Amino acid sequence: MATSADRFMHRPNAIDRLGKTVVYVGELLRHPVYTRFLHWMVGIFFFLALLSGFGIYLPWIFRFFTPLFGGGAMTRLLHPWFGLGFVFFFALQAINWWQAMTWTPADTRWMKTIKDYITRSDSMESAETGFFNAGQKMMFWEIVCGSIAYVITGVMMWFPTTFGRIWVSIAYVIHDISALIMLFGIFFHIYLSTFGEPGTIQAMTRGTVSEAWAWTHHPRWYKEVTGRDPQQALTEARQRMEQQDRTA
Repeated sequence: MATSADRFMHRPNAIDRLGKTVVYVGELLRHPVYTRFLHWMVGIFFFLALLSGFGIYLPWIFRFFTPLFGGGAMTRLLHPWFGLGFVFFFALQAINWWQAMTWTPADTRWMKTIKDYITRSDSMESAETGFFNAGQKMMFWEIVCGSIAYVITGVMMWFPTTFGRIWVSIAYVIHDISALIMLFGIFFHIYLSTFGEPGTIQAMTRGTVSEAWAWTHHPRWYKEVTGRDPQQALTEARQRMEQQDRTA
């Protein structure tokens, strides 16, 4: 039976089981097709709900959003369905990632060095950082809590006569605060996946990452799937670069 390391052998044109993800030499499989599909569906429905919500909540600023959905009445009709779509696909992703997102003592230690992560004072993440770091796990659990809040408050706002004015007013406040918190997290996520950590977005477009990305940002995961020491891999890469510079 093949081991997890065998699945990540450095073979050109190796593909995952669905035959949709090509893993070239020097790359590792990060996210299979199913995970990537759920990720993009979550993102699409989040922004559909966000834009339609802005058009409803602040029409004097975002009135140009409502024509995108067929006018104000249609926007109000579609918004809760966009929200349900977001919650549905995120629930599938939560099931998919539940074990990987479990909080561990290593994550608590990571949080104590979050300043180094933000300022990039170290070239490599903590050796304990596995498939996800503590920051990614915090965002995941924030979305879990936010999704629960969306469902509860959304139902109350959807059927206001059932719950009464006071509870619906409270629901509006909680709904809006949850949306703003999640919006900040999503934009931070987009920044890290593009400019903050170059090469990250490839994990959700092609499904792969470079070995250098893996040993830099997720050393323990790199060691688990390759059997190689990430620090040694970094040292060897630097030596190769120095040798290339000398021969250039």
